[in-house]
Amino acid sequence: MKHDEGVNTVTIPDPRHHVHKLPTGHPAAAPRERGFLVGVELKRFRPSAPAQDGGMPRFAIEDSLEELAALARTAGIEVVGGTYQRLERINPATYIGKGKLEELQSFRDELAVDLFIFDDELSPAQMRELERALERKVIDRTALILDVFAQHAHTREGQLQVELAQYEYRLPRLTRLWTHLARQAGGRAGGATGGVGLRGPGETQLESDRRLIRRHIARLKAELELVREHRARYRRKRRRAAIPTVAIVGYTNAGKSTLLNALSQADVLVADMLFATLDPTTRRVKLPGGREVLFTDTVGFIQKLPTTLVAAFRATLEEISEADLILHVIDITHRNAMQQAATVATVLEEIGATHAPLISALNKIDRLADPSLLNTLLAEFPNSIPISAATGQGLDLLLARIEEVLNADLVPLRVRLPYQQGQLLALLHAHGHIRREEYGPQGTTVEGFIPAHLSAQFRPFAV
Repeated sequence: MKHDEGVNTVTIPDPRHHVHKLPTGHPAAAPRERGFLVGVELKRFRPSAPAQDGGMPRFAIEDSLEELAALARTAGIEVVGGTYQRLERINPATYIGKGKLEELQSFRDELAVDLFIFDDELSPAQMRELERALERKVIDRTALILDVFAQHAHTREGQLQVELAQYEYRLPRLTRLWTHLARQAGGRAGGATGGVGLRGPGETQLESDRRLIRRHIARLKAELELVREHRARYRRKRRRAAIPTVAIVGYTNAGKSTLLNALSQADVLVADMLFATLDPTTRRVKLPGGREVLFTDTVGFIQKLPTTLVAAFRATLEEISEADLILHVIDITHRNAMQQAATVATVLEEIGATHAPLISALNKIDRLADPSLLNTLLAEFPNSIPISAATGQGLDLLLARIEEVLNADLVPLRVRLPYQQGQLLALLHAHGHIRREEYGPQGTTVEGFIPAHLSAQFRPFAV
């Protein structure tokens, strides 16, 4: 995106180069809505201003709008332009200033705009006033992200989580949909014996819809609680089997799914688009020393991630907070790599996933314009490994580092296992690290390491 200093407009690259191709006959292949992007940058939060929010780096408004454009294209919207405004404070009525609102009206007619997309979450009142002034549909970043998630949630669990987030987002905005407040026949203002002319106005359509949505929300939360309990039982089963888990996290489109495919020969969808994959995928991977590990590819993060989504995806995000190790994939070629990494770190803190050790995988090094910058980048990210998930470069070093970190919980052992104790030998191979293995007349002598909580089973055979 290019910034025109005169009018604070944003030039959107030709959307034909960014549209995800869909099979003929797909519903999204129909004529697309023409969207226009609108952003606001508060002067106290400009990247050049003193650090805010605990020193977390902030996206420049141009970069934030470019990301919004990518989200819009992923949702099937044709982006025809964008603009932004720098303000001291948000206008509580219309979010933007009066002059910018008039400018949007001219863009509406000049570019045949179908909808305006705002880069921040709007209040119900702001959305109502904007639609009244612009005479077009208005959505915000949260609604757009929810729409993208709805398109890409294919499992029952993912669909439940997205549906819950959508209902919780829409509930306070029903007044925009039911401004007429059509009333149903209802109660009696004059009591049970009141006659004609004394009946009360009854229940409004708005109140009826709110009650209906609250029922849906309660039902979805109950279903998701069952999902959460199922995931918790599955995690307990994994812990009993001593299979460590690695949660792959990262900013959307950083290459998480590509990495999981490369490590496990999985067939997870890979596409150059935001939130191409949404449903979590778990695959078994064997480390260089033979120890088996479960890698879970989780939902990608993004700046200004809606709080309704974070809450709705509680069951999925618990896979991260319960992991033995977190693998943070960073697109090192992105100009906002530092800000993206900071966004991921903030979300991890919000969901309480800060206890496990973390390794950063600096992905896409094969696409670095200047490879000599790699040493500088490694210094920026502690405990990091440079890789290319697409070419396989550095994956052996990454697995070795993962094994080193996971093996820190192992204790040494030297045992002689009778041949009838084959299940213990299999346990060692699956969850331990074997240095030496010898077969003798009395059994198999093994030297190596085993997770501390499994060591008690081997004590009777210590030598």
